[in-house]
Amino acid sequence: MKVSIGIPFYNPGEVFRETITSVLQQSFQDFELILLNDGSSDDSLTIAESFNDERIQVINDGQNLGLPARLNQLIELSSGEYMARMDADDLICPTRIEQQVKYLDEHQNASLVSTGLCSMTDDGKVIGYRLPPMSHTTSIDATAAIFGRSNIAHATIMARKTWYQRNPYNESAKLMEDYQLWIDAALKKDLDVGFLPQPLYYYREQSSVSPEKAITAYRNQYSLVHQQYFRHLTLLQKVKFTALMRIKVAIVYLLNMSAKADWLLKLRNKDTQQNKESLASLQHKLDQLRGAK
Repeated sequence: MKVSIGIPFYNPGEVFRETITSVLQQSFQDFELILLNDGSSDDSLTIAESFNDERIQVINDGQNLGLPARLNQLIELSSGEYMARMDADDLICPTRIEQQVKYLDEHQNASLVSTGLCSMTDDGKVIGYRLPPMSHTTSIDATAAIFGRSNIAHATIMARKTWYQRNPYNESAKLMEDYQLWIDAALKKDLDVGFLPQPLYYYREQSSVSPEKAITAYRNQYSLVHQQYFRHLTLLQKVKFTALMRIKVAIVYLLNMSAKADWLLKLRNKDTQQNKESLASLQHKLDQLRGAK
């Protein structure tokens, strides 16, 4: 088995059907798809079990363990040389897996590969697209990871299973499991990342953005760095990091208090590409994906 694709799911709703379909339509076919239920109370388990495809495994233990624990479980369950992940309400371009496999096969120095992503609303409208600033394998250092400059889009990654076995998720790192993973791997000098400069992942971003989640995530990140990683920063870096996190929390808090929480999505996409022709092309591709049965 070349690739294991893992999707942990918790109440993704009817869009979960589109997510699974986009995986089954991949141009690269040597994969298994592991659908891991994290205690959903909607109809998503029924949706997962409705697909008649021998490559699909549906795992349901009736528990709600949280995303980091489920991601580690997926690594244990996987049998592929490479492990890809995605969120249960997103979609992927038909060539995503093929391109990432090709990259890892051709770049043995890369432990994982990330792609660009297309941001969309809950109802499938393309907002913008974010591309990595480089298209080659880069060793991410701990300082860049701490300051959130790894440029890795977590949901898009494919990694060698051996890398994941060396670098498991911290299961207590809620709302920051990827952030802590990048820091821990970078401190071990084990974060050699390749980047594909195409938006191969369609990210349903609107439903994932909320002031409460953003504030909690920033505060968790600050506490994590302050407790575990401050010793790796210079005095000036400590001051800059503290100021940066306080500014982020203050901005989100003010937006929420002024009833402008929807601006969070705009802020997250302020640096996205907005080429009209590219946006139209991405919208067309997305409509095709969503319309395929």
